[in-house]
Amino acid sequence: MNLLTLGLASAFITIWASAFTAARIVALETPPLWALGVRFAICVPLLALIVLATRSPTPARPDMPRVLAMGVFGLGGYLAFAWVASAHIASGLVALLCAITPIFVALGERLWRGVRLPRAAWAGLALGWAGVALLAAPRAAGHGLDALGIGLALAAALSQALGMLILAPARGRIAPWSANLWQTCAGAVLVMSLAITLESPPGLEHSIAGWGAFAWSVLVVGLLAYFLYFTLLARLGPTGAASLQLLAPPMAALIGWLGLGELLRLTDILGGCITLLGLWLLLRR
Repeated sequence: MNLLTLGLASAFITIWASAFTAARIVALETPPLWALGVRFAICVPLLALIVLATRSPTPARPDMPRVLAMGVFGLGGYLAFAWVASAHIASGLVALLCAITPIFVALGERLWRGVRLPRAAWAGLALGWAGVALLAAPRAAGHGLDALGIGLALAAALSQALGMLILAPARGRIAPWSANLWQTCAGAVLVMSLAITLESPPGLEHSIAGWGAFAWSVLVVGLLAYFLYFTLLARLGPTGAASLQLLAPPMAALIGWLGLGELLRLTDILGGCITLLGLWLLLRR
């Protein structure tokens, strides 16, 4: 990994981790599907302006179905499950469970696309997840294993992995800003349909923290994080890009401790170090 890729990956991990805390703050004040649907509705015209300003090319006709599928599964489905889960369990635990995504992606690449990872890469992936599990155990016990929240977070990981695997063959041909625009359009249709069907429309009475978290989710996560995501997907491949999420749980735990007063344990720090070692081994291979 060169210095540019390392810098992009560091920015992505930090923003990706902060997304769980922002989602938790918003979901405690607003029906999560409506909040997510409004986020997408705001992001679409902003992304359209960026695409026009950067003259980002539209995905080719054979690649467009893959980008839209990424929007349905890897963005809309993933975030719908994750945001609703955030209303039930702590942001750090949602991040921990969503970190299963790279394992689903690696298995999917092997079983679906026939891609063989070196043994050292599998060892790095296993070590990375061991670090995540070290964080997960005390947090899961501390929250009484909320079945609904945990199930939704696992569904989020599976949905994101499916979207990434469908998109993978087109990853080197699509422009990041344009791909983000079209996937957000597809995600908006899905999430707004779910919100109208399953939730009551929200009011406008929210705290300053709630409005701030929502703005962060729109402007930083919705726009910048996914630009970085598509850029890293092209550079590192599906398993490599997904594996960066293994560092989101320890970062999210730290952000949750600083921003929400959530407990930061010694096992969080140790688990983060183990995960970092596993990620280094995986990306090195």
